[in-house]
Formats: sequence, structure tokens, C-alpha cells
Amino acid sequence: MKIEHIAIWVRDLEKMKEFYETYFAGTSTEFYHNKKTGFHSYFINFDSGSRLELMSKQHLSPRVADSLGYTHIALSVGTKADVDAYVEKFLAAGFPLLNGPRTTGDGYYEAVIQDPEGNLLELTTD
Repeated sequence: MKIEHIAIWVRDLEKMKEFYETYFAGTSTEFYHNKKTGFHSYFINFDSGSRLELMSKQHLSPRVADSLGYTHIALSVGTKADVDAYVEKFLAAGFPLLNGPRTTGDGYYEAVIQDPEGNLLELTTD
């Protein structure tokens, strides 16, 4: 078994696509639009084989922080130095650093940032 992809609802599909392409070297599929339902999406493909689906439609409910369900996406970016470099890049671009970089009690070296729409991204070592 493997997770085929993870999907997130977004407000600004183009801005989010650009973020994941720019900062994580993702490659986007063609824009998909279901005219019948008003659904729009892109798949972002990463070199590792992982995929992220960015989806949008009208009338989405706002997020409730710290609720049950999905909480973050962990992205392995390489070494401790790589995690630190990503943190510096995100801070320079104005993205908030919520935690770290640090070694957690269970041994992960990580930092937690937010993407442009507030989704939590945990940057970790390989």
C-alpha cells in the first residue's frame, strides 16, 4: 500500500500552484475544470513520486484550527542543513515559522511553516 496523493482545498489555485512549484520543485499537470460542478484542480508532481492535489470550488467552509482530522503535511527536504536553508528561504519570503528548527522528542529534525493559505508544512530530514 502507498498513499497515492494528498488533496487540499484552496482559495487561490494559481497562487498555491506557484508556491509548490517554486519552493518544492513541483511540476503541475494541466488545469482541470469540471463545468458541471464548478470544481477546479491541479496535481503537483514531485521527483520522489509524491503528488499533491490542489482543489477549488465555490462555497467552501472556512478552516477551524486545531480540529480533528488532517493537521499537516511532512515534506522530507534532505539534511539538517537543508531544513535550515528552507527555513531561511521561507523567512526571507515572509512566510511564518511556527516551530523549530529543532529535534523533537521522537528524533525528527523539523521546522513547521505555513503555505500561503495557512496549511501547515513540516519540513524534515530524510
